[in-house]
Amino acid sequence: MNRRLPALAKYAALAVAAVLTLGPVWWTFTTSLRPASESFSLPPSFVPLDPDFSSYAAVFAQLDMPLLVLNTALVTGVIAVGQMLTAAMAGYVFARMSFRGKGLLFALVLSTMMVPVQVTIVPVFMIIRGLGVSDTLLALILPAIPTAFGTFLMRQYFLGLPLELGEAAAIDGASPWRTFFAIYAPLALPGMAIVGVLAFNFHWNEFFRPLIFMISEENYTLPLGLVTLQGNLGTGSISVVLAGVILSMIPAVVVFLFGQRPLREGLTAGSSK
Repeated sequence: MNRRLPALAKYAALAVAAVLTLGPVWWTFTTSLRPASESFSLPPSFVPLDPDFSSYAAVFAQLDMPLLVLNTALVTGVIAVGQMLTAAMAGYVFARMSFRGKGLLFALVLSTMMVPVQVTIVPVFMIIRGLGVSDTLLALILPAIPTAFGTFLMRQYFLGLPLELGEAAAIDGASPWRTFFAIYAPLALPGMAIVGVLAFNFHWNEFFRPLIFMISEENYTLPLGLVTLQGNLGTGSISVVLAGVILSMIPAVVVFLFGQRPLREGLTAGSSK
């Protein structure tokens, strides 16, 4: 019996954590299925006895959801792929190549992680306007492709890969580019998957930069478009707002489910080396 107590305590702690994490999501979903008259009913009901899907129809009636999803998917997809490539190349350079000032340069890259995006938004906006891509999707994509966290993560991943592979390739006459793309990059795919999944989930929900950079409604991303649903709060119909939130969560959840295996393999790869 005493041996079962630690296991029971562990499962109890996990159950409490699951309830605290998924409880708000479940409440959001159930509230989106209530009629407007029951949006603020107390005590709140966590089981929709008479589900009403009219709120989801109202979201599609008030928003151009296909366009918002397309814009957001394009932005997040390009950023995720761009971060995977740039982080892998930068991480490989910092891990495997020697040059003067490498330590200082890497420290500068890491220091950018401590600078909030609100501090750099004005100079970034000036650069974007100077490039002539303001109020376009490129204004969201270009500044987000370099990633200090991804560079750090990939550097640590490459440091865990065998050094002998690169030395053998150099003896065979392979250039640094060929060594990276033919040998190390395929081995680093789990680490790159981590960067890609994290980048997708972060930028799918990003609101601040689109709010600053986007003016035309045809360039709105999904989080920015959902703000227009706030008008429903004046009528007490919070269910329409929460229906939009649920719809915006679906693509990110799908990406996470499909990327869960490479994400798990990437996180545990370093412990097996």
